Amino acid sequence: MQKAQTRPWNCAADDELVDVLTAISVVSIRLARKLTLLAGQSQSKEGGKAHEQNERHGHDHRRAT
Repeated sequence: MQKAQTRPWNCAADDELVDVLTAISVVSIRLARKLTLLAGQSQSKEGGKAHEQNERHGHDHRRAT
């Protein structure tokens, strides 16, 4: 049987990958926070009502048969 060849770990590449993934995570969190704030500001400008045209206010819109 042949012995399986293993590659030595490349610590520099692993460290760089960790740094890149961490940076992506940080940017994602910042973007999510900004989008959440913008959505809140947009809603407050509209009077705090989201999707008003699609809401029903307890009225039954079906006709009696």
